[in-house]
Amino acid sequence: MDKVYIGKIVNTHGIKGEIRIISDFLYKEKAFKVGTDIYIDEQKYLIRSYRRHKNFDMITLEGFNDINEVLKFMKKAVYKRKEDLNLSKNEILDEDLINYKVIDKSGKCGIIKEIFYASSSNKILRVVFDKEVLIPLFSPMIKKIDSDKLEIEVELIDGMI
Repeated sequence: MDKVYIGKIVNTHGIKGEIRIISDFLYKEKAFKVGTDIYIDEQKYLIRSYRRHKNFDMITLEGFNDINEVLKFMKKAVYKRKEDLNLSKNEILDEDLINYKVIDKSGKCGIIKEIFYASSSNKILRVVFDKEVLIPLFSPMIKKIDSDKLEIEVELIDGMI
């Protein structure tokens, strides 16, 4: 079973067993969909409710109605089965981009080795050409992402490679 990390439980909220999750997952509306399952410590739980509150994703789980019942989840990672996300062809997870071929307009080829955050919202691709290059994922340099060919076409600034 292929699971995807979607966030971390950071606290509870109120006394009725609501859980506060910090998540930078791109497809939250699919990950936290009411009536679907999440995994905490390899255990499956059904999402009963979901809402956004400030920078947090707030959920309640089926069968948990009290703060004391959910305290055991504190500081735990939350996962979702990849197939349960029902992603379309154009929706690609960050970890799926690793090892994609990166092709520059000049014809030079590189491979994505890592994706990391430069800040809370800026994802950076670490690409190895003849040398290592850092490319912002959401930038005008990215021209096309082809999930069939596992390639990304880029137009890099002169002198980057």
